[in-house]
Formats: sequence, structure tokens, C-alpha cells
Amino acid sequence: MRNLKSIQSTPGKLSPFGATPLKKGVNFAFYAPKADQVTLGLFDAGKTAEFLLKRSGDIWHIELQDLPKNCFYAFRIGEDWIVDPFAKELNSAKSWGEKVEPLLGKVFPSLEFDWEGDSPLHLPFESLILYEMHVRGFTQDPSSRVKHPGTFLGIIEKIPYLQKLGVNAIELLPIFAFDEKENPLTNPNTGEKLYNYWGYSTQNFFAPMAPYGTISECKEMVKALHTAGIEVILDVVYNHVGTNGFHLIDKEVYFILDENGGHTNYTGCGNTINCNHPIVIDFILSSLRYLVEEMHIDGFRFDLASIFSRGANGEVLGTPPIIEAITNCKELQNTKLIAEAWDCAGLYQVGSFPGAQFAEWNGKFRDNVRRFLKGSDGQAGAFATAMCGSPDLYEGKKAPYQSINFVTAHDGFTLHDLVSYNEKHNEDNGEEGRDGNSFNDSWNCGVEGETESGEILLLRERQMRNFLLALTLAVGTPMFLMGDEYGHTREGNNNVYCQDNRKSYFLWDSLKEHPDRSVFFQKLIDFRKNIPLLQRQKFLTEQEVTWHTPNWDGRFVAYTLHEGDKKLFIAFNAHFEGVSITLPPAEKKWKRIVDTSLETQTEEKLDQEYFLTSYSSLLLLS
Repeated sequence: MRNLKSIQSTPGKLSPFGATPLKKGVNFAFYAPKADQVTLGLFDAGKTAEFLLKRSGDIWHIELQDLPKNCFYAFRIGEDWIVDPFAKELNSAKSWGEKVEPLLGKVFPSLEFDWEGDSPLHLPFESLILYEMHVRGFTQDPSSRVKHPGTFLGIIEKIPYLQKLGVNAIELLPIFAFDEKENPLTNPNTGEKLYNYWGYSTQNFFAPMAPYGTISECKEMVKALHTAGIEVILDVVYNHVGTNGFHLIDKEVYFILDENGGHTNYTGCGNTINCNHPIVIDFILSSLRYLVEEMHIDGFRFDLASIFSRGANGEVLGTPPIIEAITNCKELQNTKLIAEAWDCAGLYQVGSFPGAQFAEWNGKFRDNVRRFLKGSDGQAGAFATAMCGSPDLYEGKKAPYQSINFVTAHDGFTLHDLVSYNEKHNEDNGEEGRDGNSFNDSWNCGVEGETESGEILLLRERQMRNFLLALTLAVGTPMFLMGDEYGHTREGNNNVYCQDNRKSYFLWDSLKEHPDRSVFFQKLIDFRKNIPLLQRQKFLTEQEVTWHTPNWDGRFVAYTLHEGDKKLFIAFNAHFEGVSITLPPAEKKWKRIVDTSLETQTEEKLDQEYFLTSYSSLLLLS
């Protein structure tokens, strides 16, 4: 850094928050209502400089002239250095598992980029096929054979695979800066360190996770995905934070506290952000706008979004200001918004999340489909309703495509484990089995875990195909989990948040070991994309669906969907016995598209009678 005395300063402006480059200088603005003094620290090539900020009400500010291009900064209150919550780039370690202290923001983040005319895709929501995935996990395993494993660039290398799979939107687990080393636990069986692998303890809501790549590399990924016709949805975590400076700035503003001034735990993660405070609303909107305008992000999945419904004391608000602000933000009008409509303290808002623009992760769809297909009694009606887009939850309030239908997600069993385990097996997480949901509506098909029984293995294959077919044919927006296409197993662990290993990684060689699984997966997606009847803006009418289910308390559901001269006959048999079906009349002969009891799917025209094996499902086209 050049001579510190030559750096000129002026009082600067109160806004915008953060470091804002001007023609000749940089304006710094920082909200700290309870501070008696705020110091700005500059760091460059081992040298430091400190400047006292001017106070105007609750905001501290200063403008500095002619700063070095590669310098970093932080604010100090008392003895504590605080990284700017609005910093766009950090001095984080570039390698996974390393740590840099103190954490600093870069004064001049590397934002220059040639988008070559790119912009968010704005695909019709009803056409979306979501694929939930993890940046590191997708290509970190050596079997990926990419040049840049575990990174944004690694995803670019695998875009041809995503195109072949047929998905047109990826939902990325958190990509913002987090401390992967903050987990203090070790695997009790191996002694290996456990990590904050998923990344849900955010340190900064603007800067990308450095081991994943730079700002430019993140933009390269987004642009390349857009070129391939694939949208980018980010999993954002505005409900709690990891190790950042909010508690040092103003704990009462940024967090929902108990009567003793301690943290509340509506999130299950040790603290809860006070999302409806005006300062926090401004912060969240600034983050969202930046990601849309600067990073060209197509949409957001809001983790534990029901925290948005809680007031300063944890009370449930009827009209939460944060949701109103997001809904009315002009920069977000065409952005896809998806709510995980619950929290960890009992607030469950699936079907009632405030905010008409928000789609919802439909947890009730997951539960009803799991219960019916594993053969539980009395579930046929709930299953049929779920397959129709959950009109009991959304009709008159939202469009059917705002139901994000899923059977599996990062949190819980994989599809393979859903049909292979009755109980969770989370011992490797170091929490003595206390973590993870104990109620999974899973069925191991007769044996817990791995087995050599050919009969059970065939049944599990059928069940996996049944779940995939149900998800494909249901009205609403389907979301698939990374790795389910080849039958990824986590060996019964339903909470791999800490597992930075093959339990979590996409194992590319498994595609070759089970090619029939991924071929079936691709066939289903291709079918859905070519049937407008399944891509709906409105709910089914009585004229569009005919039910052939004789007993709604049973384990068999069959129906016909009608649209013009096209008909789909769909049947699910969740009974341990087969069933004979008399097919409904059709102008043209029924053509079999899928029978999940068949290991190899062949299309052929059928007569009027059909026998559907136990635990099997059927899709016909006329």
C-alpha cells in the first residue's frame, strides 16, 4: 500500500450500504446503531490503514480516494473486526478445508464480465423439470473425470449430461460463502473430520463460496447453462447465519431473541434471523436484486421460508412485510420464487404460505405418495389428489405448477434408500443417531439395507420406477434429486449434511453399472416434455379426468386424462397382489409406454384386458 498519509477522505454518503466505487473514490456505509465508534480497516500486501467513520444517525460512512486495486477491508467495533455484510467478494481460502482469518471484503470485487447478451431465461414455470444438486458433490468424485472437480467450472463440463438427462432447471444447494470447517464433530467409526458440507450456515449472502470458484466462474456457469436452455435456481438461507458479524453489529435487530436476550431456535440451527425488521428486509432485497441483476439467477428456493412469517418475538404474522417486499420488488417480478413452507418449530404452511407469487415445496405430496406406493391402507384418495396437483391445497390460491412435487430431496433418504431402509442409519454423523427425521414413510421391501435376495432386489427396482413415474405424471412441477437416476445410496443415512465423501458425491461410474435406470429416467422426462396435458396452468376439470378407482380405501388408483384427441391411462397398484384391468374405450388402440414391472420398457399396442403385477404402475397413450 502506498503512503497512508496520501489517502484522502471525505465524510461520504449514507447509502448504499457496503463499499461503492465512485469515479475517483470509494464510498463506505455501514449500519451500526449501537456503536460508539466504527473504524474502517484497509488491508493490502501486509500493510494496514485505519480510518474513523462519520456518524449520521444509525449509519456510519466515509469516502476514500485512490485506493489500491487489490485491497481488502473490514469494519471494527471495539476490538472486533467485522466483515461487511454487503461485501461481494471475500479473501476466503480457495481450497476446501482451509480457513482464512480475519475474513475481509474486497474493495473492488471482480465484477467485469462479458455476458454476450445473456439474461435470465424466464422459462414457463409449467414446463420446468427441476434437478436438485450440490456444486461440490456433482463432480468431486474422481469418477467425474473433469478438469475442475467440485466447482462451477466442473458443472459446465457436465452440461451435456444434464441436457441428455432432459432437465431444464437446476436447483443448487447454497453456493455462498460458508465455513465448511465449523462442524466440530468426527465420524465415530472412522475418526475422520466431519464438515458443514451442504453449506446451510451462510457467512455472506453475496460472495460465492471460494472453493467453488470466482465470481467470473460462477457467471460462466450461469451463462453456459442458459445457453443450454437450463435455468439456475439458488437455495438461499435467509433464516439463520453461520459465523458472521450480525451479532456484533446489532443482535436485537438481526435476530429473533428470547426474553433473556438469547438466541431462539426456530430454525434448528441455533439462531433465527429477524426477517421482518426494516434493516433486514433491505438487506435480503439487496442480496436478491444483486443475484438477479449481476449474476443473472433465474430463481430462488427459500430454505425454511416460514421464518419469513415470524415477527420480532417469534409470533406468526398474517401479512409478513418481507414477503410483501419481495412480491412488490420490480426487479424480482419475473423471478421464480419457491418456498420451503415450514420451519423447525412447528409452523407448517404448505398450502397456506403467504405470497401468491411463491411456489411451494409440497411436503404433503411427498408424504402422500410415499404412503400410498409403499402399500399403506386408506391412502388412495390422498394419492389421487396429489397426482392432480393438490387442488385441496392450492386451487383458488395458486396455479398447479406452483406445487413443487418431490419424493426425495437432499434432506432425507435417496430414492434407493427409500425402498431399502425402514430406519435411518446416521451413526457416521457423530450425533448418536439423534439427527435426521425418524419418520420417513419408507419401506425396505423385506430386508433392511443391502441384500442378495433377487426377489427383493426386483421389488425395489419396481418401487423406484413407481416413484419416478408418479413424480413424472403428477400435475405440478417435478423436482428430482441428483443421483436418483442411477439409484445412489447413502447407506441409510438420511441427513448427510456433514458427509464430504462418496455418501454425498455423484458417482459417475454408477451410471454404467445401472444403465437401465438412467435410460428409464430419461424416457420419463422426455415423455413429460412432449405431453402438454401434463404441463398445466390450470387445474384439471371433471371433463379432463375420468376415475376408474372402485374403492378409495384400497391400494389401487386408475384414471384417464383427456385433452383433445389424446388420452393417457394411468394406473398404480400398491397391493401385494396383481390386478386385472379392463381398459376404457378409446378411439385408437392403447399403446403401452411404461409398465414398471418390466425391466425393459417396450412400447406395444394392447387389447382391452391387462394384468398389472403387484407393486407396479402403468402408463398408456391413445
